Amino acid sequence: MTNKIQVAFDCADPSLLANFWAEALGYQLQPPPEGFASWDEFADAHDIPQEKRGDIAAIIDPDGGPRIIFLRVPESKSVKNRVHLDVNVSDHDKPVAERKVVVDQEVKRLVGIGARMIKPSPGARDYWVVMQDPEGNEFCVQ
Repeated sequence: MTNKIQVAFDCADPSLLANFWAEALGYQLQPPPEGFASWDEFADAHDIPQEKRGDIAAIIDPDGGPRIIFLRVPESKSVKNRVHLDVNVSDHDKPVAERKVVVDQEVKRLVGIGARMIKPSPGARDYWVVMQDPEGNEFCVQ
């Protein structure tokens, strides 16, 4: 049996990042558990105080990939990520010039939904772009 994983992000605004990453990855916001019409109804049933209700958000892959959860933490991001996501949009068997066009289109789309471009890769044999999500978490588009 294999172990399943989820990816966890510590963040200041779980809803902001959940919405950004759902759009970026083609994921969807996780619906409330069966039997509940909304997350507020779930929270009411479990006596979750109003001030804690925005502390967690999650997104799921409609194709079965890993769940991504966003957890509110009090401290801000202070250093470069030790682990990051790679968003793969190009076919690595194609020539770099063709892949660059696809990657650059995706970078433009992601900037339009709140990401920030940091720098393209320097290599002539490969191409990727280092970016940051709305809270400054690094990721690459390749």
